[in-house]
Amino acid sequence: MDAIEFVIKNTGIAAKGVRATLELLGEGATIPFIARYRKERTGSLDEVELDNIRQAAEKYNEITKRKESILKSIDEQGKLTDALRKQIEHSWDLTELEDLYLPFKRKRKTRATIAREKGLEPLAKQIMAQQSHNVDALAQKFITDEVESIEEALQGARDIIAEWVNEDLYTRAMLRRLFERKATVLAKSVKSKEKEPEAQKYKDYFDYEEPLKYCPSHRLLAIRRGEQEGYLRMYVEPDADEAIELLKDKYVEGRSDAAEQVAEAVQDAYKRLLKPSLETEFRVRSKTKADEEAIKVFAENLSQLLLEAPLGKKRILGLDPGFRTGCKLVVLSQNGDLIYHTAIYPHPPQSKWSESITKLKYLVKNYEIDAIAVGNGTAGRETLDLCNSIDFARKVNVFSVNESGASIYSASKIAREEFPDYDVTVRGAVSIARRLMDPLAELVKIDPKSIGVGQYQHDVNQTRLKESLDRVVESAVNSVGVNLNTASKHLLTYVSGLGPSLAANIVDWRTDNGAFRSRADLKKVPRLGGKAYEQAAGFLRIRRASNPLDDTAVHPERYGLVKRMAKDLGVELSDLIRNNRLIDQINLKKYISDDLGMPTLKDIIKELKKPGLDPRGEATVFEFANVRSIEELRDGMVLPGIITNITNFGAFVDVGVKQDGLVHISQLANKFVKNPMDVVSLRQKVTVRVLEVDIPRKRINLTMKDV
Repeated sequence: MDAIEFVIKNTGIAAKGVRATLELLGEGATIPFIARYRKERTGSLDEVELDNIRQAAEKYNEITKRKESILKSIDEQGKLTDALRKQIEHSWDLTELEDLYLPFKRKRKTRATIAREKGLEPLAKQIMAQQSHNVDALAQKFITDEVESIEEALQGARDIIAEWVNEDLYTRAMLRRLFERKATVLAKSVKSKEKEPEAQKYKDYFDYEEPLKYCPSHRLLAIRRGEQEGYLRMYVEPDADEAIELLKDKYVEGRSDAAEQVAEAVQDAYKRLLKPSLETEFRVRSKTKADEEAIKVFAENLSQLLLEAPLGKKRILGLDPGFRTGCKLVVLSQNGDLIYHTAIYPHPPQSKWSESITKLKYLVKNYEIDAIAVGNGTAGRETLDLCNSIDFARKVNVFSVNESGASIYSASKIAREEFPDYDVTVRGAVSIARRLMDPLAELVKIDPKSIGVGQYQHDVNQTRLKESLDRVVESAVNSVGVNLNTASKHLLTYVSGLGPSLAANIVDWRTDNGAFRSRADLKKVPRLGGKAYEQAAGFLRIRRASNPLDDTAVHPERYGLVKRMAKDLGVELSDLIRNNRLIDQINLKKYISDDLGMPTLKDIIKELKKPGLDPRGEATVFEFANVRSIEELRDGMVLPGIITNITNFGAFVDVGVKQDGLVHISQLANKFVKNPMDVVSLRQKVTVRVLEVDIPRKRINLTMKDV
């Protein structure tokens, strides 16, 4: 099986798309570029399908390398037969490959190897034949200076048989099927720690059992975290008696003395070798599956958060609320530049309410503020009330902004580079204000794990998590497009074909030479070659460029085509853009060629009608109900809220009381919901009803049914 056949088998994607994708990836093309600008070659595969191809190709390479390593190792031992080589070469399953390699794996001294060194393997073979009714007589022949008794001889023989059973390919496959069908995950409390306060969050798992195949990812990860913290013990196993009976059915023949020895060896093989090995395998397998599910949830949350609607280029007053330390206040220009900062102290213990109102009124008037961004952390609701109580004598919308991760940003190297002369409090307020202006541009500066969405992000495989989240950020940045003349180095890093080094070079060139006047100017940036230009150009926008196509998603390689369209209509290029009447007259079939088909032509037409359209929409104001603490909530209350996090088991909603409530998956809709993402999205504005409030545990149960 070659790479293309393997990928087709593992993805179900047609050969044409697989072949083209692998070729393009091999040429250095990025997934966003392929998805947007090479639709004809791939058959219009989307980014998810393209990434599935990439991952399957990586898996193929991983298996191929492992095969080579296994074959080399067995060959060096002089044990590689033609039949074994064929078996290994035809296997495309890593688990099966490891089972094939197991008998030849160099391992530390085992009970079986010690028995072999004492010359007991012939005895093991005779017992395994199960034809003797007097195993003592057989064992008597093997008593030597090293084997002092019949029982020692029989024990050594059983150890060898147990290892044979453990290393048998088909035996392991049989038990693996049993684990798949009937293994349970068991959790038990560590009795000595049961009363500790921190242990109480795992109370539901102090005596817990569930079929492994039905255990959802969040429960499995919770149990594993409890185990890591020392409060729980976790086991994964099927019924031991059933497993041993399966082995006896396979290996034990008749009722002879030898058969009894085999039965004893089989039982030992399961308890000492097979069960620990397969339990470890299934713990890893279930953890990997749980990781993938959790990472998928995190990735979907992050994507929605990054693509949250921006307010756009407005003059923003940003507030990072606080009680004792006051509210840090910044004023940003419409380009996001910091032009003023101060602090106000409207809340206890200072309670300078009137003075704070006066200062806010002055700043809004003096700087012609368009909107106020208030962080939703400590004192956020109180500060929101303050701003909403003021008559500014001009239209000023007040927004509550999710500030998760702002403190991480404010202490980061990125923040120090951007604001070397300001402290962390000012940087945090700037981050809050910029998030309102453009969430995507600001959030790319923060480690996604610190943004406050997802579940168990610190428990999953960190390499896989980073890979997944980096792809999400890359996809979001390229789907929106980037203003080449205002984008930060960190935002440019995620543009197709660039990366940190070229992003830094672009910013340096911009600093030294002024604004880019055309996409073609990119070719003047040091070390930005033809391939990088091809990959990046279509995702970069230049406002008010001399060529209007530079502010669209039309790739420079298609500029000539669009000019031809305009010429065929007898108009200038500038007259064609946004002129739907003219655009609708274009006969697309006339422009189809070997490398240009209808998918790309339709994309071009869409861009000509609405050039540079931001797919994220526009930010809107949201108002909470008149409740401010969990103590004010009552069962049956109907409240507006904002979804702050989505997990496999439901959605968390901010109703303005400093503690998010949970809408369990069973309460999301008046129908069965398999995946919360099917019915809700992050930052969605919803109406909920309070089901139950547990003040001591700070838990709020909500429903969206019949609201």
